[in-house]
Amino acid sequence: MHRWHCFLHLGGLIMVAMANKMLDECLKSNPKYTMNVVLLEDNTYEWSRPFVQKAVEHAIEKDKQENINNNLTFTLSANYNWFNTTVYNRQGCGSSTCEGVAILKMLHSMGEVGCVMLGPSCTFATFQLVDEVIGLSLSIPIISAGSFGLSCDYKPKLTRLLPPARKLTDLFLNFKNEELPFKPKWEHFYVYKKASNTTEDCYWYINAFEAPSARFASNLDREMLRGEDDLKKVLQASKRKSNIFILCGGIGDIISIKQKVHQIHPDTLFILLDLYNPDYYVNSTSTEEMRDVLVVTLPQRNFSRGSNLSYNDTINDYVAGYHDGALLFGKVLRQRMLGQLRNEDSVFVPLGDNPFGNQSLDGMGGHYELDEYGDRDINLSFIYTSTHTGKYETLLVFDTSQNKTIATHPSPALPWKGGKLPKDEPEISDQISTQDIIVIVLGVSVVVVTAIALIFYRQNRKERLMQKKWSHIDPHLIGPLDEREVSLRIDEVKRRDSTYLTHRGCYDKKPVILKELIHTDEDFSAEQKTELNTLLRIDYYNLTKFYGTVKFEYGVFGVFELCQRGSLRYILSDRISYPDETFMDMEYKISVMYDIAKGMSYLHSSNIQIHGRLKSTNCVVDNRMVVKITDFGCHTLLKPGRDLWTAPEHLRKNDVSQKGDVYSYGIIAHEIILRQTPFYTQCCSNTI
Repeated sequence: MHRWHCFLHLGGLIMVAMANKMLDECLKSNPKYTMNVVLLEDNTYEWSRPFVQKAVEHAIEKDKQENINNNLTFTLSANYNWFNTTVYNRQGCGSSTCEGVAILKMLHSMGEVGCVMLGPSCTFATFQLVDEVIGLSLSIPIISAGSFGLSCDYKPKLTRLLPPARKLTDLFLNFKNEELPFKPKWEHFYVYKKASNTTEDCYWYINAFEAPSARFASNLDREMLRGEDDLKKVLQASKRKSNIFILCGGIGDIISIKQKVHQIHPDTLFILLDLYNPDYYVNSTSTEEMRDVLVVTLPQRNFSRGSNLSYNDTINDYVAGYHDGALLFGKVLRQRMLGQLRNEDSVFVPLGDNPFGNQSLDGMGGHYELDEYGDRDINLSFIYTSTHTGKYETLLVFDTSQNKTIATHPSPALPWKGGKLPKDEPEISDQISTQDIIVIVLGVSVVVVTAIALIFYRQNRKERLMQKKWSHIDPHLIGPLDEREVSLRIDEVKRRDSTYLTHRGCYDKKPVILKELIHTDEDFSAEQKTELNTLLRIDYYNLTKFYGTVKFEYGVFGVFELCQRGSLRYILSDRISYPDETFMDMEYKISVMYDIAKGMSYLHSSNIQIHGRLKSTNCVVDNRMVVKITDFGCHTLLKPGRDLWTAPEHLRKNDVSQKGDVYSYGIIAHEIILRQTPFYTQCCSNTI
C-alpha cells in the first residue's frame, strides 16, 4: 500500500513539474503572454462571457500599469473561448463534461494553448482537464473561479479562487466541537438537499456533505433530507434527531420553507450557506423569516453595486474571480521575471508545489490567501439577526487557513432561548428515565414474542392434526361420465378401448379418472395421509387436480382430473389426427415443452419436491390442447414404474430425485421434437 501511495505522489509531482515548465516556457514567449479564458456561455450563469470579458480586460490594463511601475514591458493578452449547452436536454454545468476538453484539444491543434487557462468554473468540465488518472495528457495550469467539487481537490494544475467544498466541510468538522459562551458542542445535523433549481456552488457544497466516503459523513452524525417533503416531515415531527439544519441557497429558500411549514419549533436553527451574496452587507436590515437563521457567507468584498466601473451592475464573485485570476497570473510572471533579472534561483517553484500555491493577492474579490494546493483560504463570516437592532450582524469568523474560530461579539443578542445557540439534540418533554424506557421496551417485546409464538404453535398444531386425518369420498358421488356427445374422430372407438380411459367417471360435475392405489384392508398409514393431504392442496394450471380417494368393494382408487384427449405419448403417435403441418408444428411443440417445464418447476418448489415417475404417458392433454402432468406425489400409493424414462442411477437403486426428473424431461423433449419413441435414432440399423 505504501508503494502505491509513493507512485501516486510521484505522479502528482510530475504533473506539477510539467505545469511549472509551461510557466517557464511562457517567459520565453515575449512579448505575447496569452491567457485562454474558457467559460460557459448561455446567459443563465453569473460568469457568462459578456460579464467576464470586460473584467479580464480591466485586469490586463491594471497588470500592465503594475509592470510599468516595475520597469517591465510585458503585457498580458487573452483569448476567449466558450461553450454552449443549449443543445443538451440537461443544460448548464451538468452537460459540460466534454466541452472543456474539446476547447483545450482545439487550442492545442492550433498551437494556441497559451500560458494559463482562466476557467472553466464548472466542476464537470474542470475535472476532465486536471485529473491525473483520466484527465488529458495535455498540461496547462488552470485558474478557476469555481470547480467546487471534492473531485477537484489536490490537483497540481488547478488553482481555485473561490472556496471549494473541502473548506466548507472542514469548517463544520472543526466548528461543531467549538464550545463558546453562546454555543454548545454539536454532533447531530440534518442536511437538506434541494431536488431542483440548484446553483453550481450549492450542488457541490451539499454533495460534499452527502458523500458517504467523505470526511464530513464519516466523522459526524448527519442525515440527508432529499426534497421538500422530507424536510417538511422532519420540521413538523414531534420527535427528531437534531435541531440543526444545514442548507445551501438564499433568503428566498428560507421564506419558501416557512410558508409551507407554518409552525417551527423555537429551538430550530437553520445554517444557510449563501457565500456569494453580498447583500447582507449592503442592506443590513433583516426580516422576520431570518430570525432563526445563521448565514455563512464571504467577508466584505472590494466591489459594490455603486462602483464607478462601467460594468458595475454585472460584478459578482465569479466575475471578480476571473478578474483576479488574471491579476494572479500577472503577479506570478512578474515575480519570475524580476527574479531572473536579479539572478535569483528561488523564483523557480519547488517540484512539489502548485505554481500558484502559497500566493497572496488583493483583488476585486477581496484579499486572497492560497494554500499549498492553490485553493483559497478565507475568513468565512457567520451572520445572525440581532434581536436588539433587527439587523444582520457578524457573530463570529472562521479562518479556513488555521481552522480556527474567532468570536467577534462577546454577548450577541441571539433569538434562541437564553440568548444562546440551541443544542443539537431536542429536549425531551416527558421526563422518563432511561431505565423505565428499557423496562417498557423489554416487557412489550416479551409479550409480543410470546403472542406470536402461541399463534404459530396453534396454527402448526392444527395443521399437524389435519395432516393425520383422511376420509374417502362417498362412492355415490362418483357417477358415470356422460358419453352421449358425438365425436367425428375416426379413432374414437379405438381410444375408448384404451387402458387410459378404463376407469372414468364424473365427480362434482367434472370428468375424472380413477387410478387404483396400493392399499391394504387397513386404513392409510400416517405417511400416506400426509402425502394425500399434500396432494389435495396442489392446484396449478399445468398439474392435474387431485380430488381425493374413493373406496369400492374391489379396491381403493385415487380421483384425478381427466384430460380427455389422452396422454402426450398417444398424441405424438397419432400423425393422422395431429399432423405436423397443423396441430404439431414447431411452435406448438415448444409450447408443450414449456407447459411441462412450468408444471415441473412448480412441483419442485412445492412440498412434494419430486415427481419420480415423469414420462410422456404421465403427461396428458385436455380439450384446450394444454399439457398437464399427472401421477405426481404418489410414491407410496401408486405402483412403481421402471422404464425408458428413468435415469440410469435410479434403475440400480429404488429411489428418486429432482435430477432424475430433469433426465426424464430430456427424454420427453426428444420425443416431442422427433415425434418418435424414446431413444429413437435415424442412423441406427438392425443389420450387423
